[in-house]
Amino acid sequence: MNFYKQLELILESKNPSEKIGQFCDFYNLYKSGNVKVEENITAKYFETPSYSQICTIVSPQIVPKRSNLTTKEGQINLIHAIAHIEYSAIDLALDAAYRFQNLPKSYYDDWLEVADDEIRHFLMLEELLHELGASYGDIEVHNSLFEASQKTQTLLERMAVVPRYLEANGLDATPMILTKLQKLPKNAMVEKITKTLTIILDEEIAHVRKGDVWFNYACEQENVSNEVYFTIIDRYYPQGFLRPKNLNTEARKEAGFSCRELNFIAKKSVC
Repeated sequence: MNFYKQLELILESKNPSEKIGQFCDFYNLYKSGNVKVEENITAKYFETPSYSQICTIVSPQIVPKRSNLTTKEGQINLIHAIAHIEYSAIDLALDAAYRFQNLPKSYYDDWLEVADDEIRHFLMLEELLHELGASYGDIEVHNSLFEASQKTQTLLERMAVVPRYLEANGLDATPMILTKLQKLPKNAMVEKITKTLTIILDEEIAHVRKGDVWFNYACEQENVSNEVYFTIIDRYYPQGFLRPKNLNTEARKEAGFSCRELNFIAKKSVC
């Protein structure tokens, strides 16, 4: 089995259950030492996201708002939006392992482990959707995460943008959602959503940390200072870091951000 070719097939799978099944089979073989990273292939540039046949893609501005979480509709919109982030993150992790070749084995161990986590997160959220009578694909989605993967075709830029910017932003956003949920009247679904998001938040810290490790590795390989991070982010996200007052300082520190970086993002001294 060719490691890269198999990842390409999984990435191209259009059906979530088939994709997840293919990955689980592959990952079990990989962990048991029965998949070897051997012959390289020319990595494909993917024109469309793998979910394009099951989701209606719209601009971020018109994705349904995650408002009124006391209603079934509001809860579905929230869960679906996060499920879409997690499903997109499956492909992002797989693409990180597929696209960047001839790296240390620990690199592939890391990103396949992340893909496995993202699958588990997606399945937890999908189960909540089913409890509410909905399914992944019922709500319009945007493809901003997929576009980020299209733009970042070097290891340095990918590690800066995906784990250290986009996923790190999730470390800031999820606590705000949890705060809103804590203010709602208690019921079983609110409790389940809260528990699921807490698990995801805790585990995403490790994902950002892996991105930090490999971002610094890429900086060393390219002989550039890790301060290039802000140059890269400014290139692709000139709006910068949104809502710096809500910075999850402790989680970001645990994930590898330095105090100098955090103070710059927050526009004040936070550590």
